[in-house]
Amino acid sequence: MVENVLDKLTELFTKGKADFRVLHHTAGGQSSASVAAIRGTELGQGAKALCCTVKGPGKKRQHVLAILPADMQADLPKIAEAVEGRRTNLASPAEVMEYTGCIFGAVPPVSFHPELQIIADPTLFKRYNELVFNAGQRDTSIFIKTSDYQRIVNPKIWAFAKIPEPIDEKTDKE
Repeated sequence: MVENVLDKLTELFTKGKADFRVLHHTAGGQSSASVAAIRGTELGQGAKALCCTVKGPGKKRQHVLAILPADMQADLPKIAEAVEGRRTNLASPAEVMEYTGCIFGAVPPVSFHPELQIIADPTLFKRYNELVFNAGQRDTSIFIKTSDYQRIVNPKIWAFAKIPEPIDEKTDKE
């Protein structure tokens, strides 16, 4: 299991000469929108990290950390395509902890586990000069220059994000 995630992140970005800063804040809820409000950032500036299990090829199981803007949703079949798999599921809480050292809602867009490969949707790098993400804890975030994140983490680029469908707010009132 991965330990000391915040320390590993700051060490990685310092060695990579990144322009970044750490922000300690109140813990947000489980939604990306609530955390963005606490941070004072745009929702799409957030780098959302989804820990996934991909089945295939064959009986092989792969683990993928899929990174996308927080205002978008993941197209799970496209994540499977990125690693030539057949089907993608979100990882269980135990798998998330094993592969990232974090609980849901605290996973950064960086892998410190040799079996957790990273893919990132290209829209992550096109909209904002600075990204922000959870730093291994729900009450700590890292702001980093987008180009520094891409250069240091060097994720595989694969289009898998989609704009969320609007919520149907119809009521059953007559």
